[in-house]
Amino acid sequence: MQPIEPFQLSVAGRYAASSDSTLLDARVWLVVPCYKVRDRILSVIAKAPSWIEGIVCVDDACPEGTADFLEAEAPDPRVVVVRLAENQGVGGAVIAGYAEAERRGGRILVKVDGDDQMDLTYVSQLVAPIILGEADYAKGNRFTSISHLTAMPRVRIFGNAALSFAAKVSTGYWNVFDPTNGFTAIEASVAKRVIEKRISRRFFFETDLLYHLGTLRAVVRDVPIPARYGDEVSNLRIGAIVGPFALKHLKNFFLRILGQYFVRDFNVATLEMLIGAAFLSFGAGYGLRWLAVRDVGQAASAGVVMTAALPVIIGVQLLLQSMNFDVINVPTRPIHPYLRTLERIASE
Repeated sequence: MQPIEPFQLSVAGRYAASSDSTLLDARVWLVVPCYKVRDRILSVIAKAPSWIEGIVCVDDACPEGTADFLEAEAPDPRVVVVRLAENQGVGGAVIAGYAEAERRGGRILVKVDGDDQMDLTYVSQLVAPIILGEADYAKGNRFTSISHLTAMPRVRIFGNAALSFAAKVSTGYWNVFDPTNGFTAIEASVAKRVIEKRISRRFFFETDLLYHLGTLRAVVRDVPIPARYGDEVSNLRIGAIVGPFALKHLKNFFLRILGQYFVRDFNVATLEMLIGAAFLSFGAGYGLRWLAVRDVGQAASAGVVMTAALPVIIGVQLLLQSMNFDVINVPTRPIHPYLRTLERIASE
């Protein structure tokens, strides 16, 4: 029996009366990107709960001919096959699946990998925050309990921890962890807005999606889900993505700060950043200049030390204070009720 986490208990208290009919009313669709998963895809489909309304399987130009295989062998009438003419990566496949599921009336879209690595018994917990109106996007988090990590290789634990901190900085979602977790759920009206943006189509997809959700001020919630690993072979090569990921995080960080604190708003954190950067630059510049022009063996006077050190100390403190503001500035009010209202008005 799986241990019950505090978050699960809080959800259970308000969600205990839910039934299959409630979940059917939620119109939940699965989106499954398919690339070299022909041997496992039928197992994934077979494990889909009965209250799932539809299953969109996206053949991402799979060399194994997954689309033809599904059309011939899939016994579940809920399966809808989408074919991509060219391989677009996991992000491109998921975006195509979101668009198809939303077009067919899906209201909550759950992304599931086709390698049978995700436990579909947790789908109800994943969609619960959206049904309850507490979130626009929910994602799995394998780091909520040590027991959840027993099956995860140690190198992945370290790598995911490092990526998680980088994602907090670049996306502004300081309240979430495990950003590369692909077990996610999104409200359809939010998905419709976010897929219009230039989201990375390859392995940076999940993190880049978080960044773009941040520009919409969408609410993101973590859901405790244990890690599961079998004999599947990952297409991700750590050495090949460290450099590109670092550059993408850096780019998103600067774009986020510029947009959030200088374009869409101008607040106390903006002033702290500007003044803090100015003080830090002055102090560091003064100190370096003195070192460059001093005579050999010349000791710095108390005045020189304070002129360099005090601005640096003040600048660092102001930048830390702006960081604290950023941490507490995480979105807390879901946007999908507003977006749904706009859709209803537009359709009348």
